[in-house]
Amino acid sequence: MTKESNKEPWEKPAPRRSRHTKLTPASKAKAKAAAKRAGRRYPSLVDNMNAAKKQRAESR
Repeated sequence: MTKESNKEPWEKPAPRRSRHTKLTPASKAKAKAAAKRAGRRYPSLVDNMNAAKKQRAESR
């Protein structure tokens, strides 16, 4: 394992050639629901990342 792989997602720089995923209203609702299940008021970075990952998987 490299030293950088031990860092949290918010501590890592964004990949150079990555495309950002614009969340759809449905994906935003999924992220909000995940946050609510975890006891948070609003979605965190990880909730949004998971929602974007599922959205990309569904579009394929």
